[in-house]
Amino acid sequence: MRLDTAYSAAYGPQLPAQSTGTFSANNAMLTIWGGQAGWFGNVGARLFAPLSNLGQWLAGPQVSTSFAPAGSEQKVLSDISPLARYMFGFNSKAPSVVSPPPLASRLELYPTVGLNLGPSTQLRFWDENGAVYNAAGGGWFVPIDAMVTHRFNKHLLVAVGGAKQVVQTYQIYNWSLYGKISLSF
Repeated sequence: MRLDTAYSAAYGPQLPAQSTGTFSANNAMLTIWGGQAGWFGNVGARLFAPLSNLGQWLAGPQVSTSFAPAGSEQKVLSDISPLARYMFGFNSKAPSVVSPPPLASRLELYPTVGLNLGPSTQLRFWDENGAVYNAAGGGWFVPIDAMVTHRFNKHLLVAVGGAKQVVQTYQIYNWSLYGKISLSF
């Protein structure tokens, strides 16, 4: 089980002239997945809850698998861990002066690849931001996403990363910078 929360800031030319960016609580995601020994993959689901006054609830199933070469701690390739998720929206909400967003229906693909940079440090591609197909309106969003992670111990991991769109027939963002603190129990 995994619980994610975020605090986001939006900047750019699309914002009002007097605004230098707005910070807001963004969303919370609960992901549950699992499998059995000997299974090639895992199955699960994600629930997405908007914490701001604009957004929608999302839910959907996911499947994933992971391949780590023998002795991967000593090799450059740490793992290849693709994941596919289909999310559909419900209960759209917005302030009374704004129309609520259309309900989402999207396919998310994460072709995650991890490379070892050191014993506790990795470079991970497409771990946080994958390719998205907007099934409701058509169009693809495909980014280049990379983050550097460092594990301090079995409970604490810190990461910093960024993503830049390459194909954007479905608008999500142009570029993104992010940080992550992961606590494991």
